[in-house]
Amino acid sequence: MLSIQNKRAFKSLLGRSPVMEAVIRTAQIAAATDVHILIEGETGTGKELLAQEIQSSSSRADESFIVVNCAALPGELVESLLFGHERGAFTGAHESRDGYVQKAHGGTLFLDEIGELPLPIQAKLLRFIEYGEIQRLGSGDIEVVDVRIIAATNRNLIQMVDSGEFRQDLFYRLNIVPVQLPPLRQRKRDIPELVEHFLRTAAERNRSSANRMAQDAIDLLKKYHWPGNIRELRNVCEHVSALMPGQNIKAEHLPLDLSENRARPDSSTGFELPQEGINMESLEIDLIQQALEYANGNKSEAARLLGLSRDAFLYRLKKHNL
Repeated sequence: MLSIQNKRAFKSLLGRSPVMEAVIRTAQIAAATDVHILIEGETGTGKELLAQEIQSSSSRADESFIVVNCAALPGELVESLLFGHERGAFTGAHESRDGYVQKAHGGTLFLDEIGELPLPIQAKLLRFIEYGEIQRLGSGDIEVVDVRIIAATNRNLIQMVDSGEFRQDLFYRLNIVPVQLPPLRQRKRDIPELVEHFLRTAAERNRSSANRMAQDAIDLLKKYHWPGNIRELRNVCEHVSALMPGQNIKAEHLPLDLSENRARPDSSTGFELPQEGINMESLEIDLIQQALEYANGNKSEAARLLGLSRDAFLYRLKKHNL
């Protein structure tokens, strides 16, 4: 039996901010089951990496992991590419071929950007998820295939359901275990660890000495809004690694757009509500833990940092089992 305490699992998901720890806990529990999973998150947050970790920590770890970018599937070939086709099913079909679903038999099919699938294909996917049955294009025979689905999207599927762009029944079949990956702007305390990792891997690839990031550079990275999320941070690290191998990177060496018009100005409170909203409970837990860390465990001082009375602070500790 797979243990969710497997210490090798999910090691490639860097950062241990409370919001990421909550994601990893959910993913570990989901990996130990065989239910379908829906991963939601902005572009560049690491949805495919999380799907790979779930696969490698599941009972299907030794089987196929097939990645499909639904947004890149040619419209006229979507059904054939997913479910296969028989010889002569359409012009140019000179031989029978398996689709991505058959190729994933026994393993996991990762459907990235699932919101881009046409409605008729959504109906066929729903039948497969419910009964494990598919039909090749041009065939009247039913095939039974054993595949776990991990779907991902950067779109709001609930809004798509309301507008008729996404099937409600398919959404609920996929959303058995929803996992919401936070954008980088909600987990900025993870930036130093991510930077160190990206600089090290870039140096290994370039066969050069690893850079070090000075504190003023880290401070600037933490102030930036990161519309491209982790992918954008990795690109910044690769940029400085290529241009200044082995050197100490200061704020002045970072790309100008980090400090100029693409960085969002601070609001009067220092916090800006993201368009997709926040998880208030996770935010409160994160702030409490940060306050305790800054106060070296002193609860009275931590309460002062948060502008709370000691009693109100102790109540929140008890509320969140901290």
